[in-house]
Formats: sequence, C-alpha cells, structure tokens
Amino acid sequence: MGTNAHGGIGASNPTVIRICAANPRPWLARYRGQKPVFVCIVSFTETGLIPQISAAGDTPQARRHTALADCEFLYTGAILPRLAAGISPAVITRAVLTEQTIPMHLLSTGLPAPLTVPHIALPQAIAKPVHTGQAMTLSQAAMLLESGLHWGQQLAQQCLNSYLIVSECVVGGTTTAQAVLTALGYEVAGLMSSSHLAGNHRQKQHLIEQGLSVWRQHGGFSPLAAVAAVGDPMQAVAAGMVLSASQYCGVLLAGGSQMLAVYALAKAIAQARSQPKMRRSLFWNPEQVVVGTTRWVIEDASADTTAIARSVGAPYLASQINFSQSPYLQLRAYERGFVKEGIGAGGCAIAAHLHQNWTATQLRHAVEAQLRQAIWQ
Repeated sequence: MGTNAHGGIGASNPTVIRICAANPRPWLARYRGQKPVFVCIVSFTETGLIPQISAAGDTPQARRHTALADCEFLYTGAILPRLAAGISPAVITRAVLTEQTIPMHLLSTGLPAPLTVPHIALPQAIAKPVHTGQAMTLSQAAMLLESGLHWGQQLAQQCLNSYLIVSECVVGGTTTAQAVLTALGYEVAGLMSSSHLAGNHRQKQHLIEQGLSVWRQHGGFSPLAAVAAVGDPMQAVAAGMVLSASQYCGVLLAGGSQMLAVYALAKAIAQARSQPKMRRSLFWNPEQVVVGTTRWVIEDASADTTAIARSVGAPYLASQINFSQSPYLQLRAYERGFVKEGIGAGGCAIAAHLHQNWTATQLRHAVEAQLRQAIWQ
C-alpha cells in the first residue's frame, strides 16, 4: 500500500483514505480486503432538546425521533428523513452496507420511543441535559459499561479476523462529547465539530461549564463518574465495546468528535482500572483501534478534530468521500458544510474502500442509487 503527499492511502486510488493523526497504516494494512461487522449504538440525551443545539432535526420535538427514523431507514430503505439542510447520512451508511452485504447490528438504550426494527435492547437510561451535571446515576453508567463489555466480546466473535465498525446515533452528542473530554482534562473548547454549518461553540461551552460546576461540587472524579455527570449512554456502551472487542478483533470507531471522546474515555477507563486497588482490571489493545470519519468533518473550518485526535492520541483517518459532482442538491449540501457525519457514514465509507476497493466515484454512485430508491419525508 502506498501513500502520497496528502497523507492518502490506498491501492488503485491513493487518496481515498486520508491519514489525519498518528499512524493507522498498520491497521489499514491488516484489515484490507476483510469484511467488517457494523454496529450502531442508538441512544438519546435530553441535551438534544435544547433549542439550536443541533441541526439533526428542525425542532426539539423532531430531534426526539431522529435516531428512530435513521434506524428504520437503515433496515428498510423506505423513508429517508430530510434535515434542515441536506439529508440524513444514513443514506451513505445504507448504501455501503447493502451493496457490500456487511452485517448490521443496532444496539438501543434510552430512546424516547422503542425501535420498530430488529435490535439488541440494552439497559435503559435517558440522559438528562448536560448542564444539570447529573445526566445519569453512576450505577446506570456502570451498568451500560458492563453491557458494552459484554456485547463487544460477543460481536467480536463474528469477525475475529476482521473488525467491528462501532458507530452512534445520538442527537446532541457532540455537546456531551465535549463535556466528557473536558472532564477528562482535555482542552477542546472551540475544536468540536457539529451538525451546524458553523459550530455553536459558545452555547456548548456555557452549558458544559454549568454541568461541570455541579459535578465538581458532588465529587467522584473517575472517568465513569464523568460520563454519569455530563455524558450520554452511548459513550459508556461504546467505551465498553472498545475495551473488550479490541482484545479479539479490530475496531473502527466511526465518527468524528463523538468517537474521539469514546476513544479518550476507553483509554481513561483502562488506565484507571489497571491500578492495583481497583476491584476489576480492564485492559484493551489500542493497536487494534482507530477512529474514522468523513473529510467534511476534517475540513470543517469552525472546528479542529485533528487537534483533538492528536491530544487524545487516537489514530485518525478520513474518507475522501465527495459529492461535489452529484446531481442531487441534498448531497451537494454536504460540500457546503451541512451535516458532515453521523450514524457511521465516515466509517462505512472507509470500509467500502478497504473491503472492495471502492473509489470515491463508486461510493458516490452507490449513495445516489440509494437516494433514488428512497421515499423522502
């Protein structure tokens, strides 16, 4: 596998995957040609109901149903929800999963209404808004972590020579991601990406400072306590999956800011739980873990997720997916900076190249075909 001056890596098309931070090249070489297993952790935080916090739904009420609609589309391909600008990234994910026959598992916790498609039901915990500083109880966070540890090990058995794509669908999740990263000691204010055209950094920071102030008054400064205070259920589950699955197979954390927070959380939990006084040791294999997103997140002028990746020490890469030549206005909206990422779109785009060596043009055509088949609402 060769590289070029732009950090791309590939075979017939050297710029399909961009290297952004650290060195994921050994991971890419190890899993080229392998079929992955796709996992999406679907969850909810009442942070997503705060006005203007997210563009993943026109209104707070609409944002209650974003994850439900995306998951139903992934399974049925029937109704693709519109957004304020552009269209759900679920169309990218479904195009790759269906065309390359990649197995899919949905894991659900804390949704306002139950999923109507096949899924794995996790312990339920709807997270309160981040500014409360009491999003979940510590026991809820611990229960979700244990569930992630269990399902990470179970699903890893399906791809012992390959890798899990671990993705998320949590409206408002970049805010809770920033909160957890801040609680873990990382300086990320102004660096986080979002679904908005320009990042709503001031709003996020104000909410996070409120939440962290409450948390600090209550004490309990473990990584899991940080999630319980200002995080969301997905983060605890995903961290558990990374810790356990990485001991058996590769893990591609599919997303930008949110999955960099999961990487940092898994790293912090492993470090804390490896101490002699801890009741139970938890280990992971970081050489098996990378974070992958879209170039729209990397090129977001109002954020710098590459700087976050360097800070947390995560191998970070991006698909060079491009819709600038698409005849569909909804897809060209991505090139204008709307949406950018979600429900594993970037990770699936990376996997499309690794598994079947798709070019960026092949990927675009597959997404357009999926869009033509869908009914929009």
